[in-house]
Amino acid sequence: MKRILLPAILILSLVLSACSASSTAPQTDPLPDSVSGDSSSPSNDLAMRIDQQGAIIVEITPLSLDAPTDTFEFDVVMTTHSIDLIMDLAKLSTLTTDTGVSVEAAIWDAPLGGHHVEGKLIFPTTKDGKPILEGATKLTLTIINVDAPTRIFEWGLK
Repeated sequence: MKRILLPAILILSLVLSACSASSTAPQTDPLPDSVSGDSSSPSNDLAMRIDQQGAIIVEITPLSLDAPTDTFEFDVVMTTHSIDLIMDLAKLSTLTTDTGVSVEAAIWDAPLGGHHVEGKLIFPTTKDGKPILEGATKLTLTIINVDAPTRIFEWGLK
């Protein structure tokens, strides 16, 4: 019995060691205005913002705020080692300006499921025929119910 139990314990400990080593987020230098919680400070740049609440790390990078066409696109990367990422972010995301204009996401262009999901979150650039950025100095992307009640990402606009 000891001959069977010892190799089984060794294999189990190796598997657990490998899982715990891969579940550690890579250490990087902090980004300016990155977030480690539920909000961030607005900035005049369009850099990535990070929210690390709960068991999911969410990274958001605006792709088209400086030269929008018909849509605003955000690159979204979600990483976890304990939750299946099957949520549709289009149903959970809102874009709001400091002038009070708010629009819901139109498309979450990403696969549903897995522990590492990357895709595009897409919003319209107009509401009721008017550009939503008109007169705005700050843009806020809010995502609800992704292993945290609210995740808030903010960018200052030029």
